[in-house]
Amino acid sequence: MKSAPRPQLPRRAFLSATFALGAAAVIPLSAAGRAAAATGDPAVADCASWGARASSSPVKVVPAPAQKIIVHHTATPNVTDYSQGQGFALARSMQNWAMDSQHWIDTGQHFTVSRGGHVTEGRHGSLSALRSGTQTVEAAHCAGQNTIAIGIENEGTYTTVEPRSEQYAKLVELCAYVCRQYGLRAYQIYGHRDFNATQCPGDRLYALLPQLRRDVAARIGGDPTVPVWPLLHNGDSGDKVAALQHLLVRRGASLQPDGSFGPATEKAVRDFQALVTATADGWAGNQTWQQLVVPVRRGESGEAVKAVQRLLTARGVPTDVDGAFGPGTQSAVTGFQNTAGLPADGVVDARTFARLLG
Repeated sequence: MKSAPRPQLPRRAFLSATFALGAAAVIPLSAAGRAAAATGDPAVADCASWGARASSSPVKVVPAPAQKIIVHHTATPNVTDYSQGQGFALARSMQNWAMDSQHWIDTGQHFTVSRGGHVTEGRHGSLSALRSGTQTVEAAHCAGQNTIAIGIENEGTYTTVEPRSEQYAKLVELCAYVCRQYGLRAYQIYGHRDFNATQCPGDRLYALLPQLRRDVAARIGGDPTVPVWPLLHNGDSGDKVAALQHLLVRRGASLQPDGSFGPATEKAVRDFQALVTATADGWAGNQTWQQLVVPVRRGESGEAVKAVQRLLTARGVPTDVDGAFGPGTQSAVTGFQNTAGLPADGVVDARTFARLLG
């Protein structure tokens, strides 16, 4: 039996021409903006440079590196004004929309790349946190991912056309820098629709993401191949289902991880999908796994560790399913990574998790 069609929700209503593209005086780069090149990162105009309003309440800073990058488009007109002034006007209009229409405390994204290839800081503190390499500003760009993912908006609408070459080149440069700062790999670059029920970042930009990953990998090294997730549904059974159930329990579901995908598991999947604004069809596919899976490493404990231990055992690497990631589990993980041709770092990130499920 086939699943119901997956709905595609609009990215956001188009900002009005006056609101989004109103002319404004060009504000000179601040000292911090002028110093960007000296620090080795792309030239990013900070909030002071483009005349940002103060956030309505303090911005939260998470004391941990980001775990991924999520690419968006702004769903605004594909303007032919490629000046820095237009990039600054866009930054102000996006902040006004976020604060006045959405009632967020500040701009939703961390960074924006204009059609002219100018990069602006979005939410206050994002640039400072990125430069530290150890902190992440909590944002509002992707439900379920706002504390762990860097959100990069690209000015324009890319459903039928591709970004300008200058804009794409700057996106590559920015993503490579984010990866270097946070120790990310190129395959950890995703599109908004990988997590939420949305058309963002547009069909054409989304189709460019494999090339984006390859271009970033050419700068930072590594394999840009993204994880491939199984599709599970009511009636399935086995260790993959048990792993799914452990991850759902971690997120508050009342389930017994018995490896049987029945009505209770389907309801838990639907409830979780609705919580994170994924397509709520009850099928555990790409969006559901992307939202559920978290990296686990030595010293951690809980349901995600149990899921890993159960999958290791199913893969012929017997491991106690006790929920404690100790030396034995680490040895089992590195052994599996070696046989699977993965970096044997003992950390179960998304790619290792997906290979365990494969």
